[in-house]
Amino acid sequence: MYSIKHLFHINASKEEVFKALTTIEGLTHWWTLQTYGNPEINGVLEFSFAKQQFIKMKVEALIENKAVQWKCIDGADDWIDTIISFELDTNDTKTRLRFKHDHWPTNSDFFAHCSFSWARYLESLRQLLEKGKGQPFKL
Repeated sequence: MYSIKHLFHINASKEEVFKALTTIEGLTHWWTLQTYGNPEINGVLEFSFAKQQFIKMKVEALIENKAVQWKCIDGADDWIDTIISFELDTNDTKTRLRFKHDHWPTNSDFFAHCSFSWARYLESLRQLLEKGKGQPFKL
């Protein structure tokens, strides 16, 4: 199994970062405008990136201001049964975010593409929280 990992700092509180990761409004401002569903524990979120490209995630863990975990239950074959986690802590005056997209079946070109895309969207999250505007996917 393979993993995508990113670690970076955001000049915002853990509470602000957690809200951006756990609300429909927050997610639409940094990942994709087409975000639907229930962001509560055991809820299902759907993220659309094109007319026929979508991802469904089950919310498996929410530890307030500390951690979020999703399991992919539908979407691209390589995504199904992968686990996405966001871990938050404080480092000096910033929030440190440890991101992991775990349980990839192959180290393929699609894996590399998704690693790059995650970096781009995580930077969108940082821009949203530090500058007030992210760069989510738009149809």
